[in-house]
Order: sequence, then C-alpha cells, then structure tokens
Amino acid sequence: MNSGEGSGRLVRGGRVAARVVAVWVLVAVALHLLDVWLSGFALPLWWQPTAMAAVLGLLSGVVWPLIVRFAPRGAVLVLGLFSFQLIGAGVLAISLAVPGVVVANLRTAVLVAVGVAVVAGAVSTLLGVDEDEIFARRAARRLRSGDRGRGEEPPGVLLLQIDGLGHDTVRRAVRDGTLPTLARWLAGGTHTLTDWHCDWSSQTGASVCALLHGSNDDILGFRWYEKDRDHVMACAHPTDAAEIERRHSTGQGLLAGGGAARGGLFTGDADHTSLTMSAVPLLTRGSRKGDTIGAGYYAYFANPVNLLRTLGSSLVDVLREVSASVRQRRAGVVPRVGRGGLYPFARAGTTVIARDLVVSALIGDMLEGRPVVYADFLGYDEVAHHTGVERFDALAVLRSIDQQIGRLHRAARLAPRRYHLVVLSDHGVTQGEAFTHRFGESIEQLVGRLCGAQPPRARRKRSPAEGWQLGATIAEASTGAGPIARALRARVGAARPDRSRTESGKPAGPARAAPGVVVVVSGHVAMVSFTEHEGRVPIEVIEREHPDLLPALVDHPGVGFMLVRSDARGALVLGRDGVRDLATDEVLGERDPLADYGPHAADLIRRTDGFAHCPDILINSNYRPATDDASPFEVHVGSHGGLGGGQSRGFLIYPSELPDPPEIVGAEQLHRVVRDWLTGLGHPVPEARV
Repeated sequence: MNSGEGSGRLVRGGRVAARVVAVWVLVAVALHLLDVWLSGFALPLWWQPTAMAAVLGLLSGVVWPLIVRFAPRGAVLVLGLFSFQLIGAGVLAISLAVPGVVVANLRTAVLVAVGVAVVAGAVSTLLGVDEDEIFARRAARRLRSGDRGRGEEPPGVLLLQIDGLGHDTVRRAVRDGTLPTLARWLAGGTHTLTDWHCDWSSQTGASVCALLHGSNDDILGFRWYEKDRDHVMACAHPTDAAEIERRHSTGQGLLAGGGAARGGLFTGDADHTSLTMSAVPLLTRGSRKGDTIGAGYYAYFANPVNLLRTLGSSLVDVLREVSASVRQRRAGVVPRVGRGGLYPFARAGTTVIARDLVVSALIGDMLEGRPVVYADFLGYDEVAHHTGVERFDALAVLRSIDQQIGRLHRAARLAPRRYHLVVLSDHGVTQGEAFTHRFGESIEQLVGRLCGAQPPRARRKRSPAEGWQLGATIAEASTGAGPIARALRARVGAARPDRSRTESGKPAGPARAAPGVVVVVSGHVAMVSFTEHEGRVPIEVIEREHPDLLPALVDHPGVGFMLVRSDARGALVLGRDGVRDLATDEVLGERDPLADYGPHAADLIRRTDGFAHCPDILINSNYRPATDDASPFEVHVGSHGGLGGGQSRGFLIYPSELPDPPEIVGAEQLHRVVRDWLTGLGHPVPEARV
C-alpha cells in the first residue's frame, strides 16, 4: 500500500469515527428526552443516558449483526418481523445491567427501541453515516487477514444499470449537477462516457436478456403475442421471464461462475439472486442453488434502524409524489397522466424499497468477493413513465440513485478484491402525449374499429388473375401518383364497408381488438396478429380481408411506420409517403419512411422481421424530430420500446483503463463488449451447458 492509499484510509477512518461519536451523543440526548416524556422510563443519573447509548450501540452494531449472520434463514425472517420486540427485550436486559435505569415493562422498552432507532436512522441519513461501510471495513479486514490468496484474483466487476436513462439525459444531468458522483468520475478521467444504440425493441426485456445471455432473439417487446401458443408473453411475469431465460441461456451468462443478480428480470446464470423475476419459479420449486431472496435482503430487514429508515423514506417519497402530481395539475403541465390511486405507493416500492434492498445486497456481494454482479435500479424509469424524462421529480430520483452509486464506490474500496464499477442503461426514454389521450382512442380500439366485429372473411386461394394490390400501389407511388397513403386508399376505396363500430355499438376493447384480431402494445410499438391464419399473414391477405386497415393506419398522424410482409417482395416498411423494400433497400414513393429513425433502423427492423413470432403488422409510433416527441401506445408520458428519439440511445460509463469499445449497435454487441472486458481482466468463460 502506498502512502496516498494509507492516508486516504486514515481520513476515511477518522470521518467514520467522528460520525459514530455524533450518533452516540445524539442518541444519548434522545434517551434523556425519552426520560422526560415517557412514563415508565427513567434515567435519574447524569451519566446513564451516555452509558445506555453506548450499550445500545454495541447491541445494534455488533450483537445484532452476529445474530443475523449466523441465524437460519427462516429465523432471520422472523427476526425482521419481530425485531423491535427483540430489541425491546434487549433494552429490558440493559436496564438490569445499568444500575439505576428504570424500564417498567416490555411495551415501554419497545417504545424506547423505536425512539432510538428513529433518531439513529435520521442522524445517519443527515450525516451520511454509512453503517454498511463500517461493517465492510471490519469484514474486509477479517477476509484479508484470513485469505491472502484473494488479492491475486482478477478484479471484480459491478454492472450497475439505471433503467431507462438515455444518453442525452445523462450528459445533461452530469453537466447540471444531478449526477455528482458520475460527474466526478468523468471529470477526473477515471471513467469514460459513450452511447450505444438499442435494438428496435428498446426495452428492458430485450436489452437485459442480450446483455446477460448474449441473445435477445424473438423478444419483440416487453410483452408480445405468440400465435402458435395463443399466449401473450410478458417479461414482468415470473413464469414468462423464466421461459424467456430458458430459451436464451446456454449456461455461459455474464454472471455464471459465482456471480450475483440483484433486482432485475433475468439471472444471467448467476449462482446468487434476489428480487430477480426469472428466478421466482425456480425458487418456489427449490431447484436453484444460492440465495433464495438474498443474504442482504434478510440482513437489511432484520435491522430495525434500516427498516425504519426505509419505511420513513418511503413515506416521504409517497408525499413527494402526491405533491408533484398536484403541482402538475395546478400548473396545467402537459403531457401528463393520472398518478393517483395506489401509484404513489408503487412508486415508493421501486424508488426507495427496492433500491435500498439492492444496495444492501450489492455491498454484501462485494464483501463476499463475488466476481461479477449485476443490479437494476428501476426508480428513474418508473417515474419517467409518469412524470416525464427530465422533470424535477424524475431528476430527484436520479440524484438519489447517484448517491447510492457513491455508497457502492466507497464500499468497493473496502472489499477483499478490487472492483471496477460500470454504469449503464438498458434504453432511453422518448416523451410525448399518450396516443389514447391525443387521438381519443387507443391503438387497440382503432385497429378493432377498422377491422370490424365480424370474423375475417372466409379464406380462399387467390387466383393469379387477381394480381397483387400492393404491387400496383407501389408502382403508382413510384411514378409520382402521390403518397403511399393516398395510393392505398385509391386501391381499396371502391368497396369499403362501414366498420366504425362493433356490433354492440361500442369501440372494440384492448388485446382482442376484434374477432380473430389480437393487438398487443409495448410502449412505442403495437403488434397486430390475425389469429384465424397460421403463421405470418402477408399484406395481400390483409388488404383483401381488412381493406380499411392499412390505409387508415399508414395515414394516421400517430403512426410512424409499419412492418409487413409480402408474398412477392418480402419485408416492407410502409410510411405515409413512401415504402422501403428491406430486401433491396429501395425506397419507393416521396420519402423514406425510416428517414427520422436513425442510420441503423433498416438493419434493426430487418433483423426483427426474421423473428419466429414476428406479428403480422408491427407498428412504430410517429416520432417528430422538430419537437423530439412521439405518442406512446401505452398511457405514459415518457416511454420506450420502439425507434425514434431518446429511447434508442442508452449510455455506458466504464473505467478508462478498460479498452474503448467500437460503435455498439444492439444489446447483443453490448454483451460482447462486456464479455471481452471480463476476459481481458482474467475471468474465464464458463463452460456451455450440455
């Protein structure tokens, strides 16, 4: 250890000692006030509050962690539920050990324990006291003295994902002081910031599966319909998440070989998981080794100070959400969505409770020296959906995540092995007024209205004499007959039945928009499937059976482009003013429908067209570059899942000593970049599962 490292540790040690003394003094003051206010509790001598504060500190800081560490898992959960009763029993025992202290009964002792925990939690938060750091210092020293060989292991890697944070937003947040920890890294040159281009399905399921397992083949959205199984897959459903992982895992995930996954959708073949969606079915069957919920989870809730601090912070966040919602309504801010009901509590679950549990587990992972650890911080994405990309309450959540990254950075210095911290996002977010609010009906209702309530017409073979409707349409568009929308309407307008309503007289509902028609939305994309036909339904059949559908969709101001497939020409991208033939990249009509969606749009769409469960029509919302907005098909303010704007650009902040990556297009390439880093650091590639 060089002198700089030694002096740095002395400074940190001095700060921790000063903070511990501050907590000790203030808890002693709190005990004195409880003596005044609480009947049945008495500290008659001047020195008793100080002595009792010291003993309580030893009880909560030394004895309690040892109980949690060595107690069986089920017992630890019970300890968490009854922690204040047990601490109260400890207070009763202390009253017998400290002469003159009076505690009337267990109820009084529990009230004293709660009061002390509230004060300790508040002071720890205000002064930045990091109990995990104190424990980490002690544990790291023990590990170093007991296992000198660990210092020869390759550096560990923490992959910290800030869900939904786009590249442009992170640049502005670093510049404006919202992300001070990341700003210090970048200003100091220890880390480098770059961007990466998401897949067409710019959402967590596709990005994280590819990042951790190296593949996101056939993941079309956060949810999508599989016609052959008549099933809507949902990445956030435990059974579906487990099935998605089964399809993509080879046993060589980034986290295989002793790694950990915290707070995400997929395990990455980790041995240790907590709050991970795909692991839930396996855990209920007892078929996965490692943590069931996570050692950090148990230890966190078993500590009464942590419990009170998290619950108190959650209550503050609920009030903050209610206040922000009221301010938006009073100011007439648009776009906005409803934020009442149970949402304030759901928000606190992601912005506070899940965050604190994940950080606690990550610190435990570093103390155990696990080689690669992945975690997903969900809070920013959750709030951006409801409030917007860079509005004040979304940025406040972002700052709180940055503070937790700072905690992890400090704790990493005390781990038994060196750790590299990599911070990244799975996608960005594009803001806009929800399609439903802007146009008065959802995309599901629109498709249902255009398809009508009657079952699709009876299928029949098309004779060669009938020709190909779209072929003539493209010919007209390419010879200057006008935009593709007008050409389509001219082609099918002669016999257009009135299908503005269903048989019941009401707009068709979501999902099964009409008999034989299923619509599934995922942020800025909508997927239409015709269930009366097996496999992919070509545009020729769609035009014949639902002549209103394509003309109305392609001409709709909320629709940017659509992917369809033709028997004669293959994959086609339809836009209001032109068609792009993906087989030849020829643009027919007045304008390339992908002109506003980035240089990689055609390749990403071409790849999606090859997915086994690609829907019959895949619709992307209309992105307007002039205002940088698009109308998501879900009722969100900030959303993602498609192409256009910030949703397509994630960010990557990595240690500058690692090799600079090439341009990253797609999450599978992001996986290869991280895998190369791990290999370069000395982490072996796991054996593929047979």
